[in-house]
Amino acid sequence: MRLLVFQHLAKSKVASTLTDIENTFAKADRTTLFRTLKTFEQKRVVHQIDDGSGIMKYALCEEGCNCELERDLHLHFHCTNCGDTLCLTEQKIPHINLPKGFIAEDANLVLKGICDNCSGQ
Repeated sequence: MRLLVFQHLAKSKVASTLTDIENTFAKADRTTLFRTLKTFEQKRVVHQIDDGSGIMKYALCEEGCNCELERDLHLHFHCTNCGDTLCLTEQKIPHINLPKGFIAEDANLVLKGICDNCSGQ
């Protein structure tokens, strides 16, 4: 099942929800799929995206990614028309100097608008 989920995520151009993956593998148990995604997240195979839609999405990490705040975080784009969320891996989130005593544990930057498929560009 892990290999099938990995292959599904690898061929997808957009981030997938648990429901998307569940619909792809109709006979798979939802709990097994969720545990697979959590294992992938712990092993830094995938990263979780909160695009503001209320449903977490998952996408494969880039090769060599360690999900480190300082160098691996990138922008995401959420299309308000079709609902797709894409990783903009070439657009890195810059380092932000926090006030003394503050410790960043996660960062998420999502741009919202119309994707190229919906805009016809």
